[in-house]
Amino acid sequence: MARIGHVIGNGDGAITSYKPAKGFKITCNIPPMHVPNVYGTCLVDFKMMRAISEGSVQVPGDWIMGARPHHYISEHPNFRMKYNQHFKEYYLVLPDYVKNYTDLNCGHFATHYTASHLKCEEIHMHGFNSMFDMDLRSCTDLYLNSDRHNDNNLRLSDNWRPIWQSLFKEFPDKQFVIYHHHDKIKFRVGDNVEIKTIRK
Repeated sequence: MARIGHVIGNGDGAITSYKPAKGFKITCNIPPMHVPNVYGTCLVDFKMMRAISEGSVQVPGDWIMGARPHHYISEHPNFRMKYNQHFKEYYLVLPDYVKNYTDLNCGHFATHYTASHLKCEEIHMHGFNSMFDMDLRSCTDLYLNSDRHNDNNLRLSDNWRPIWQSLFKEFPDKQFVIYHHHDKIKFRVGDNVEIKTIRK
């Protein structure tokens, strides 16, 4: 039986596409709906760590943290003492096709972790709107201020989409299943990527 993972991103498509299912549940920051039995929540940036530290955001459950949270925690020992019970592990991998940790968004991070570290053979992806549309809206924007003007959206989508292409190529033996309300993905994908359309 295949080892299955579900990566739940922050796009609103996750609300309609994700249904409780067997396998690892990995969330990005705080998803747009409650996800039961989460294995871990991925955190990748300073802004989220500062918000947690200030108390403006609460992230429940166990945390899987990238290089920037690792750096933040090393410089803030009080944060470590206060939130240590949430620390599941650090994942500090930077694939060779990514220039720096800033270019690696939470969705990339969570998907790479699920494929590489959890060794899931089938990975279902929910709420990744920016692969299909110029839609970088995220439920994270509801509690953290983000720059979403058009120039920044273009920059982000131009950085993010090539990373997705390379990530899928890195794992040719994994099956990625991406859910969206249409199947017009904005970049070329291989046979290991399936797109399932859902009702909006």
